[in-house]
Amino acid sequence: MGTYIALSNFTDQGIRSVKDTTKRAAAVQDAAKKYGASMTQIYWTLGPYDVVSIIEAKNDESATAFALAIGAAGNIRTQTLRAFNKDEMNDILGKLA
Repeated sequence: MGTYIALSNFTDQGIRSVKDTTKRAAAVQDAAKKYGASMTQIYWTLGPYDVVSIIEAKNDESATAFALAIGAAGNIRTQTLRAFNKDEMNDILGKLA
């Protein structure tokens, strides 16, 4: 499973219905399974991003499909980052000449 960090901002539509944001997040967590993903953590934040979430997915294609599905709902726009834990990074570093 790969780990992804999603940095999200509310769209105009999303901020108009912000009172439903926790309900929408719960629905998104349930929907993630359809894409071979899980949203393991979600935080509403202050600063340049409104929401930060941690997502695990079986591969980049699953993570991308999940991100596109979330975006298509129209409530948030995301920037998704592939994240590597210490062991994964050590494997990557082991490939360096």
